[in-house]
Amino acid sequence: MFKPKRYVAIAQLNSNGRLYTVWWNGRMEEFMYSVTDPVTGVVVEEVVNSTDVEVREAVGRVCGGYAAWRRWEVGDRAAVVARAGELFAERADELARIMTLEMGKRVSEGLGEVGIVADIFRYYAERGPDLVADEPIEIKGGRAVISKGPIGALLGIMPWNFPCYQVARFVAPNLVLGNTILLKHASICPRSARAIEEILYAAGVPDDVYVNTFASSRQIPAILADPRIAGVSLTGSEQAGIAVAAEAGKHLKRTVLELGGSDPLIILDSADLDETVNATATARMRNCGQSCNAPKRIIVLADLYDEYVDRLAKRVTEYFVRGDPADPATKLPPLASMAAADEVAAQVAKAVEQGATLRAGGNRITPGAYLEATVLTDVTPEMDAYAEEIFGPVAIVFRAADEDDAIRLANDTPFGLGASVWGTNEERNRRVADRIDAGMVYLNRAGGSQADLPFGGIKRSGLGRELGPAGIEEFMNRKSIRLS
Repeated sequence: MFKPKRYVAIAQLNSNGRLYTVWWNGRMEEFMYSVTDPVTGVVVEEVVNSTDVEVREAVGRVCGGYAAWRRWEVGDRAAVVARAGELFAERADELARIMTLEMGKRVSEGLGEVGIVADIFRYYAERGPDLVADEPIEIKGGRAVISKGPIGALLGIMPWNFPCYQVARFVAPNLVLGNTILLKHASICPRSARAIEEILYAAGVPDDVYVNTFASSRQIPAILADPRIAGVSLTGSEQAGIAVAAEAGKHLKRTVLELGGSDPLIILDSADLDETVNATATARMRNCGQSCNAPKRIIVLADLYDEYVDRLAKRVTEYFVRGDPADPATKLPPLASMAAADEVAAQVAKAVEQGATLRAGGNRITPGAYLEATVLTDVTPEMDAYAEEIFGPVAIVFRAADEDDAIRLANDTPFGLGASVWGTNEERNRRVADRIDAGMVYLNRAGGSQADLPFGGIKRSGLGRELGPAGIEEFMNRKSIRLS
């Protein structure tokens, strides 16, 4: 059962005099969820964390609801998921505005995110029943099937950069499968968390099948220790993934982790260099550079390198003027928080201090959580920026001597989420793609996501897959049943 531990905590007041953080086991943890407008830095709303009693009750609800939910006909569960997709689409404007306020996402990008969310719910509503149908298998001397069913109550720990999409790709397949869900959203996204819960309830999801909790990080170990919790899915930082995986491993919980990425984008050749520059700049600056699978390391063959860098540096000057993310004309929205903007600016400054060349941007813009779009070159393995993920509007461009050198650079990273290969020769593109160590590779496009295509990485980018047929299998019991 859920047994909260006692911790020695020291309260700390923030600049507004509000109780905001505690020290727990030597680490500073959030004490409340907070909506802070990244355009102005003004705190708009604060939500006190769930108490240990409230978290214990939430765990009990989703664990108690599992027995009934798993007995629903899969078609009935799928119908509820289909209705949820419709409601997400109907409330797209509202959800996009919430994202803009919470983490600075441009409204147009927020609308696009909700569109993908609706696609995900629609996909699993339509394909889910077939994906969980019995699978006959041939065995010697008899007949057997693989029966596909749920495993129990799951914990989801979600990030702020895509407040609706990240939740959808975890929730939709597992609701169809028959699992129940306790959801902890990012501490800067309480309004998104509430809106998602409202939509799911309005669609017909029982209130003991999906439960939102405003739990703090210190409460996660106790949740994972509860024997009724069958698994955990986390999308977040490498450090968060390590902590959650360690706790889950102690209790033999099934785990899916989608962590960081430092995705390579290899340019082998180009029929239209301006078009290539525009496409790659747009991909890097999408969501203000705050995407796990954005192309963060651009690797260009030597004969195109100088011209590409010159054109990219000019192109990103469009992202130098701070703007209101609610204005469709805005090119440069804020990062999600002041702390995020400060951290990325510090990473850029450190790279330059260590010998990198600043080709464009790099300046922190105030007021608000803004940073000019940035292009760095001459980054070498001795520099911090070579191996770390820079989660903001920063592109690092590398010169590759030839195809083999490009592949070497692409694979010389602790991460392995996504990658992309650009060139006019499809056979060559595919040959290079096959040699890249990543969970996903895109040809002549830079990352992205869609409901029917599995998403996930290798190495320090995580464990498991989401979306597509693979996304419904991670928390599935594939039970062997011998019929004769």
